[in-house]
Amino acid sequence: MQVTVRDNNVEQALRALKKKLQREGVFREMKLKQHFEKPSVKKAREKAEAIRRQRKLARKKMQREGLL
Repeated sequence: MQVTVRDNNVEQALRALKKKLQREGVFREMKLKQHFEKPSVKKAREKAEAIRRQRKLARKKMQREGLL
């Protein structure tokens, strides 16, 4: 991952780097790896996340269809 510093503006480059890391999910992954997670807990969390994602997509789809 690479971020360019323009006009010696390090603060702006740091903000861009943080935004890129957030999009890639690096912070979330670091937080999850701080402690051991039992396989059963991991499986349940991932299943819940998948359900949440699907519901969110369905809500967005219904909203788009309702507006058309």
